[in-house]
Amino acid sequence: MRQIDRLLNEYGQSHTNRTNILIHAIAVPAIYFVTVGLIWSIPVPDFIAYFGATWAHVLMIPVLYYYFRLSGPIGAAMTLLSILTFLGIRLLVYLDISVWQFCLALFVVMWILQFIGHHIEGKKPSFFKDVQFLLVGPAWWWVHWLKRMNISY
Repeated sequence: MRQIDRLLNEYGQSHTNRTNILIHAIAVPAIYFVTVGLIWSIPVPDFIAYFGATWAHVLMIPVLYYYFRLSGPIGAAMTLLSILTFLGIRLLVYLDISVWQFCLALFVVMWILQFIGHHIEGKKPSFFKDVQFLLVGPAWWWVHWLKRMNISY
């Protein structure tokens, strides 16, 4: 069995309740967005800022590498989500909204929703077992969309 299949199956075991799945469909991409936004907000040294980059850009390289190692289509989908995330962050900046404050508030709300979903499910979040599942969640979210479009992952 491929590693991606094993990870998605294990993640899916604690995400079977319809309400929990719906909550995760909203909260997982939102948490991805706000996590990138919070990392984006960390000040960078001049040699990184010179290139218009942030810590979020720097950390995105190994994150996307991880996803591409799991699956090409998931890596491509996560690249799309990452691009949309950076565009969303730029929109916040354009609207003169504090990125870190907005992301911190939404981070708290989305994690509360996640824990409510797991309470309803009656199972602990997968990342309590293995922190790697924090990265598997967005892949799991994408697999649902890829399957709907009849794209193999």
